[in-house]
Amino acid sequence: MNNDTSEKAAPHVLPFLPYADNALDPVISANTIGFHYGKHHKGYVENLNKLVAGTEFANLTLEQIIAQTAGKADKSAIFNNAAQTWNHTFYWHSLKPKGGGEPPAVLKKKIEISFGTLDACKKELATAAMAQFGSGWVWLVLNGDTLEVTKTANAEVPMTAGLKPLLTIDVWEHAYYLDYQNRRADYVSAILDKLINWEFALQNAS
Repeated sequence: MNNDTSEKAAPHVLPFLPYADNALDPVISANTIGFHYGKHHKGYVENLNKLVAGTEFANLTLEQIIAQTAGKADKSAIFNNAAQTWNHTFYWHSLKPKGGGEPPAVLKKKIEISFGTLDACKKELATAAMAQFGSGWVWLVLNGDTLEVTKTANAEVPMTAGLKPLLTIDVWEHAYYLDYQNRRADYVSAILDKLINWEFALQNAS
């Protein structure tokens, strides 16, 4: 059998979901996952591969592409598709079946130092989610040694501002509209109570 192939693999591939497409029911339905992951996320990956083919970005990592195109108007299409590819992958890992609840002790201590209480941290995340006008993302980040909540518009990422992302909540309408219509607050509250992956945040804080 000839294993040689002339086909070159695409530089970026859609990563596997870390759980089944119905694993987040009833907070996020398999129907939403089908469109969000199977159409939107997949579309960003495919668009990125088309945009970088034959360019100086063709063999770079997502992080390198984001860093080198951020804030450059003539590279905005590449940045948007690279950042949205990265953001969505990070978002899927920020959620888990039977999530929410109490963070690991080490992370909870960091949260209490920065916010006072876990509830205060969750309230700040929810408030930021509602304050984001239009499409965007809400993030728990590390700013030096301090935990903070920040929000970004459209495809923007915290890394370009020198912040280290620990977890994110997608507040683009396609993330919740099939399940919650215009009730963004209900979607965010349900994620924080039932799906947020505090273990993932702790891994990123290490």
